[in-house]
Amino acid sequence: MADEGKSTTSSSSPLSGKEDMSSFSREQEGADEKPPEEESKASLPMESPVAEEQEVEEVESDTESIDAEGDLEEQDNNEVPLEAQKTPEKVEKKISETFFYKYEDIYSRPFVTEDSGIPVNLLTLKHSFGYDCTRSVNLLLMDSQTLMYIAGNQVVLLDLKTKSQSYLRSSGSGGIGFITAHPTKQYFAVGEKGKKPNLIIYDYPSLRPYRILRGGTEEAYVFGDFNNAGTLLASVGSSPDYMLTIWDWKQEKIVLRSKAFSRDVYKVTFSAANEEQLTTSGAGHIRFWKMVLGFTGLRLQGALGRFGKTAVTDIIGYVELPDGKVISGTEWGNLLLWEGGLIKVELCRAGRKPCHSGPVSQLVLDEGELVTVGKDGFIRVWNFETIDVADSVDDTGLLEVEPLNELHVGRSVSLSFMSKVHDCGQPVWYAQDANGAIWKLDLTFSTMARDPECLYTFHSGRIEAMSVSPVTYLMATTALDRSVRIYDFISNSQLSEIKFKQGGTALTWTPRVVNPKGGLIAVGFEDGVVRIIEVYDPKGLPVLAGQTSTENAEIKLKQAFKPHATAVTALAYERNGDVLATGSKDKTVFFFAVEDEYKPIGFIRVPGPVQALQWSPPSHVKSTLLILCENGFALQVPAPFPEEQDTVSTYQIKNLPTQYFHFYSIKSRIKLEEEIALREKKKQEKEKAKLDWIKQQQEMGKEIEEEEPEEELEEEPLPPLYIPEEPSPILCGFYSAPGKFWLSLGGYDSGFLYHCEFSHDHQEDPENRKDEPFEVIPVENTDNNPIHQISFCTSRLLMFCGMQDGALRVYPLQDKDLSVNTLKEYWCFNVHDNDYGQIQGICSSYDDRFLITCGGDGNIFTFNILSPEDAHKELKAKIPSPRSGLEKEKATEDIEDPSAYNIEEVKQKKEYERLMKEAEEKKNKKREELIALRHEFLCLLHKNQELPKHMQLHREQYEMDHRIFEELDRQTAQRIQLVKKELAWEHEKHLIGLQKLRNRFRDSLEFDTVVVHAIQSNHQISTYRLLAMSEKHYEDKQAWKKAEEREIVTETRHARIFEGEAEKLKKMPEVRKPTMRYIERKYEQIRRIVEKSDKVQAKIMKRKAEWDELYKSKPSDDYENPKDVEDIKAAQENMGCYNLKTATNCRVPEHKHMNTEKKVMQLTSLEVLIHKRKVNMNKEIMSLRDLKVSIIDEIKCLVQELKSIQAALDLSERLPLPLIPQLHPDEVPEKKFEYDSAILLKFKEEQEAKAKLQEQLEGSPSSHAFRHGFVRAPSIKEIDPMVQAAGAHPRKTASSAVTEQQKVFEIEKAEPTEMELEILKREKIKNLYLQETLIKKINALVINFDAELRLLRHKKLKLDVQMKSADLRYITWYEELLILKNLEKQENLLQRRVNTLISEQEAAQSTLNSYLGQMEDRKCEIVKLQECEKALYANFQASLGENNEFAHFLTKVLKKKIKCMEKKEVGREADEDDENGEENDEKSSLGIDEENLGFEDEVFDDSVCPKNCDEALFRNTIQLRQKRLDIEKALTEEKKVAANLRKKYNALAKKAKLVKNSLDTANRELETFQCEKQQRLNELYVVVPLKLHQVEYLVNGKMPSDFSQALVFTKQSLEYLQKRIVDLRNENIMQREIYKKAQEQHKQLVQDKKEMEIKIRQLEEKCNHLMMKKFGRLVDFEAVQAHSVNIRMEELKVQIMEKEYVHSQELKEWEERISDLQQQLMKLTKENTSKLQQLNQFCLEKQQLEVKLASLKNDLGLEFQGTRPTDIKEKARLESRLKHRARDAALLREEINFLSRKGGCLREELPLLSRKDGNGNYQSKWPLKMDMVNCGSSHGRKRDRNGFGYAGV
Repeated sequence: MADEGKSTTSSSSPLSGKEDMSSFSREQEGADEKPPEEESKASLPMESPVAEEQEVEEVESDTESIDAEGDLEEQDNNEVPLEAQKTPEKVEKKISETFFYKYEDIYSRPFVTEDSGIPVNLLTLKHSFGYDCTRSVNLLLMDSQTLMYIAGNQVVLLDLKTKSQSYLRSSGSGGIGFITAHPTKQYFAVGEKGKKPNLIIYDYPSLRPYRILRGGTEEAYVFGDFNNAGTLLASVGSSPDYMLTIWDWKQEKIVLRSKAFSRDVYKVTFSAANEEQLTTSGAGHIRFWKMVLGFTGLRLQGALGRFGKTAVTDIIGYVELPDGKVISGTEWGNLLLWEGGLIKVELCRAGRKPCHSGPVSQLVLDEGELVTVGKDGFIRVWNFETIDVADSVDDTGLLEVEPLNELHVGRSVSLSFMSKVHDCGQPVWYAQDANGAIWKLDLTFSTMARDPECLYTFHSGRIEAMSVSPVTYLMATTALDRSVRIYDFISNSQLSEIKFKQGGTALTWTPRVVNPKGGLIAVGFEDGVVRIIEVYDPKGLPVLAGQTSTENAEIKLKQAFKPHATAVTALAYERNGDVLATGSKDKTVFFFAVEDEYKPIGFIRVPGPVQALQWSPPSHVKSTLLILCENGFALQVPAPFPEEQDTVSTYQIKNLPTQYFHFYSIKSRIKLEEEIALREKKKQEKEKAKLDWIKQQQEMGKEIEEEEPEEELEEEPLPPLYIPEEPSPILCGFYSAPGKFWLSLGGYDSGFLYHCEFSHDHQEDPENRKDEPFEVIPVENTDNNPIHQISFCTSRLLMFCGMQDGALRVYPLQDKDLSVNTLKEYWCFNVHDNDYGQIQGICSSYDDRFLITCGGDGNIFTFNILSPEDAHKELKAKIPSPRSGLEKEKATEDIEDPSAYNIEEVKQKKEYERLMKEAEEKKNKKREELIALRHEFLCLLHKNQELPKHMQLHREQYEMDHRIFEELDRQTAQRIQLVKKELAWEHEKHLIGLQKLRNRFRDSLEFDTVVVHAIQSNHQISTYRLLAMSEKHYEDKQAWKKAEEREIVTETRHARIFEGEAEKLKKMPEVRKPTMRYIERKYEQIRRIVEKSDKVQAKIMKRKAEWDELYKSKPSDDYENPKDVEDIKAAQENMGCYNLKTATNCRVPEHKHMNTEKKVMQLTSLEVLIHKRKVNMNKEIMSLRDLKVSIIDEIKCLVQELKSIQAALDLSERLPLPLIPQLHPDEVPEKKFEYDSAILLKFKEEQEAKAKLQEQLEGSPSSHAFRHGFVRAPSIKEIDPMVQAAGAHPRKTASSAVTEQQKVFEIEKAEPTEMELEILKREKIKNLYLQETLIKKINALVINFDAELRLLRHKKLKLDVQMKSADLRYITWYEELLILKNLEKQENLLQRRVNTLISEQEAAQSTLNSYLGQMEDRKCEIVKLQECEKALYANFQASLGENNEFAHFLTKVLKKKIKCMEKKEVGREADEDDENGEENDEKSSLGIDEENLGFEDEVFDDSVCPKNCDEALFRNTIQLRQKRLDIEKALTEEKKVAANLRKKYNALAKKAKLVKNSLDTANRELETFQCEKQQRLNELYVVVPLKLHQVEYLVNGKMPSDFSQALVFTKQSLEYLQKRIVDLRNENIMQREIYKKAQEQHKQLVQDKKEMEIKIRQLEEKCNHLMMKKFGRLVDFEAVQAHSVNIRMEELKVQIMEKEYVHSQELKEWEERISDLQQQLMKLTKENTSKLQQLNQFCLEKQQLEVKLASLKNDLGLEFQGTRPTDIKEKARLESRLKHRARDAALLREEINFLSRKGGCLREELPLLSRKDGNGNYQSKWPLKMDMVNCGSSHGRKRDRNGFGYAGV
């Protein structure tokens, strides 16, 4: 960890791996020239928002728009210079566009202790293997080749083609929170973590730091997003501030800031349509933000989304729609559509199935479609338009929608995020899988779409364990994702992977002594299983037919066993490799004998879950195992011997010697000793200073008076010793010496390394031990950051420590042992995530060249140890070779069931089965004995029966033990219980019946009738008996209110989304040919021209759009202000007298129309209101009843106290006791329903007595009277317990009073003294006063209660009157409802008719508008055609020229009428009338009347050009005539279409007029019906109770007897009408003044308009004058700017140059190839010539030999010397053949000459030079190749013995 405030030195590069360091140039582009005073500061990173070394521009700054909180923070953090305070205008510095920071100045470096001599590059990052897939967004595509993601404190840039990595370090070593890309992909932002983290903007692809944003949050950045234009950046922080900040990132300034929420915020984005709107979401919330301009400036205003009926959910993904709505996901997979901060509708699939089976992690708008990404591995595409207009259809708020397409990426896939990039013009999506993968997806959903491709796989989540091979450069890792992976950290690749059913928790590579090849790995899993897996190179196996191996390494399960019940946490091999120890959370350690197949030895139990295991090193004499437990225990046991263990019944080892160490915290004592030492040191310094002062005074000769010793100030008390209640967990440890070890603890005891030693005391209970370490070494900066892992290199000269915050520390050990001085100097580097990336494992390679770390963030890093990467290029990882016979072995059986028994449980189960078997055998033996005894007993009974009676034994005499009968009684009780169970159904049946009665008659009651009586009077008050209101009434009422308050008209605004695409430039080689450079320059020139042209065109279009908007905003001449129209309409409606509903001309407004639904709502609301008022009154009465109960209790207490006082008074002095009031039965009716078993039994007896009495009294005349006089006496329990207590207390008090009086009489026998008499007198007076006071208090309570009851009774009487009025109103409204129901059918018919006519009218009007548009289009087309015809005649006149003698003829040719015969299609089915009509139209359209032209008398031939007439002019006239005919034909057709449209328009207009008339008629009928309905309603009688003072209708000052002419009017309405008269007068005066002002304003506007028109004309004249002066004519500047350069022509020219260049290159290649072939031909020809010459020599020698042979044979055959026929034939044959050979030779010469010339071609093979003689024999058959032919002379030939000839060429 790079601690602040300590100097660090480093020369590390920003890039590692194979990337070139030169890409990070130390030179700054655009910032090379700096002022002299800034040169010295250029090497340091800037701390202020604007760097001092940058180029600046001074501009006037606007007021900074930050809210109040942001202003205060800026005032606190930024110091304003004094000069700036004095200047009246604030001037800010503006950052130059070309300014860049230096990466070397800002990236974090390792921390090295000062003057330690430790090299900064002790460790250098080599490669990153992991991937933090648990982040919500950890994937960024900058282009189709580069992928970026966060790995701890680095941003990894992965090249997808070369698979190479480069890295960007964080600047503060606190980790990285997010990465996001600029819309142009030219920049990307990196939000960091830590105290006051930075937000850095990097340039891409140069990766130079461009801007550094500071002060945006306190602890960490969570998410960031650029706006669509790329000018603003929004970031949100984590706890504690959750700050939302809007940045002007190019100027490094905060624009706005506000707290986003009080809980975790996951995401913030700008709206693509409106950049002044943002959205944030997170834990249980979504918030919608707007940038609002207030009095204090621009500020952020956030509206929290309200979930309403929908359950609150965490929102991970959402997307803003163009119209301002937002659609978000939920945890249960549905989609929520938000509008105005409320949920408009919840979307699900058909059948109420969720859109995704799990949380929706991302939503994307892509090409007009909505794409959702789910944690269930599905990607679904939805119809955007359907979702945008979605609305709920019922009270559930759900709407069922089906997706258009869906893609299931794969099983066990949990998608978190997707990013889109274009590769070769095709869209490609890259997806982040939370289960540890990166996918490449094709979302085109076409038939050619590719399947999902998994590019990379990683561990998902925390890496649980890691180990390195002891013989080569391989490492193995495992995690809870159930996989084990093998990596080659030399080639930086993953070799193989194997998956199991459970997650891995521990792993170790077997040492070399166990497996010299290094191919075995032991892995522990969370279900307690340990698996031995084997890694081997499959290439070493015999290759079977049809099988090929593509992997570099394969993993095979060798053995699986389950020693534990829970997760395996530690594995360790004994130093000799004989024993494997496994530890688990189940508090056991199991030992196995290491052989070819591991065999269990046994296990021991330990006091806590096992944290780590370590065997003693070879330097120790004995082999012992150090066991570290999580709860502070450490144990040491020797290695068990398999032959000494008894494993018959259990594997538990009980006699293994064990030493315990229970850690006891001493940190508090260490801190206390440090505090004491510090105080003592301060005290000594104070005394020394005093002595020095005295000595100084004495030397100066001053006398020092002896002062009284000053009272020492009381020191603060020392902190008490603190021992944590729960022991601190042990994190790691290791042996230091035999019996001694070091520990690192977490929790309270972190910050030290503790040196501990096992004691030899074995008697004490381990739980009660308190062992303290004998040595403690403090470790710097580890109080809250303990050491989690400790590892050593092979030489033990370096100690590697893995910290909780993901930092890596290295301590150099000089003497191979730890000491205080050793741990003072260290090297520290933050690599993993600082929040959750605690290091889980540290391993160095077998040769100490590399170091590997893995962390909780899922990352795996490899480092070089003091050696550059170039030195390792020759290294290579060797994969172990397979064992012999491995391919023949069967697959090992695995343990897949997580609930399978472990080894001990299997052993215990077998032992249990053995014991059960033995017990069953014993039971069978006992059963046989019992059967024999029973048989013997029956025999004895039989014998007893045979004896005489006086000798027989009674059955009781057989009873040997009374307990037998007790057992029988117990069995009887069990049978009774069984009977109760049998009757339980009947019991339950009656209970259900009782419950049904209660539900029917009691539960429906909300209030029963309760009568409260007064105490002293007969007044009483009763509650209303109310039935509970159904929920439907409340729902209907709420729905009615919402329907009244709902706004019908809503407006939506759509904004266009402009998306810019960044240009992608191809990298070309540095050295290029001049032609290519010229072509590139031309391309660049064209690109600049295109950009310039586009800018000009955009400027022109923008200006046109602004003018269009301006003209659109101009109101028309007949424009009327909507507010004025509404006011006029309201005035017209309310103008005149006050209309009564009973008037004949009364017109009910539409909004006051009453129908059945509204009337039902009115009734419901009235019913609810009545119920509410009654409920309130009932509550008051019940509270009065409760008051009476409390008063009775208080009176009882007072009476009791009064009795105790009267006991001390004489009988004559005692006042009568007040009566205690009692509760009447009707005051507590609920007690009628309370009962118990005693009451039920008593009720049963009373019923039986009633029945008997009824039988006795039947027929008696007095029975009826007796029956009426019989009243059941209430049970004791039915009487109020208060009354019982009140009745019981008097008896007790009476008895106690008698005893007290007796005692008093006994005491009074003695005569009292005067003092006693005085005391008695005073006591008497006091008691009399108390007696009177208590009686008054009792009476006051009674009187006050009665008064309260009378007041409430009066209030209830008023309420009764109101309830009666409400009932009367309810009756009236119900009668109105009946009338409305009768008229509802007819009203609906009329309303439907009106609605139908309105829809028809709208449709007709829409069609009319479309016809008008088409007619306007036709008119425009006709005008265009007429203009074309005029242009044609003008062109003809121009072609004739002046004084053309053939002008008359050519004009006649041009205007000649020609009938065009059109080809009729085969199979045409039109009617003949239509065909005739079409022919007539064609004649009229294609021909011109010759009579009108005046050429009817002339006959001429227009097919021949006259003599001396220009042929070209004649042909041009013919062509113009054809064009004229085409134009006239088109013109005729357009006029015909226009006429048809006019006909349709007129017909439809007539129809629309009829519809309008019908609609007016229907409206009148509906209005008439409404009047009739109102009259029917007016006929109902309404009861209106009035008081006399409310009657103002008097006749001659008296009240008339007939009120038929009276009007019932509310007082408020009457006052309003009177007040309205005055208001109208005032309004009339005010409107006149407004009209006068409007006239004056109109005159002024007319004058201003005239002046503006004059000014416009002057400017136009000036502009035209300048154009004439400069160009000589008026010019359209927009056309000139738009068509200044022919871009297409320039592009074609460049393409031609490219083609020419390519063809010249190809031509040059072909020429080189021809030259090579000619050289080859020459060489072969020479070889052939030499061979032919040699052949010729051989032929000559043969000829000479034949001559010699012939001379030797001249003597022989003289008789045959004459000419023979055969010789003649042979000679003829040879001569013929010679001619043939000569002809072949001539052909060969011609061929050679032809080939020697340029352009000749080679033949593969010449024809065979052969000839066939008359006998069928072939002569001289020589197949000669062309490359063996050469020029030469002919030689003679002779016949050989075989008859063949040889030819020489």
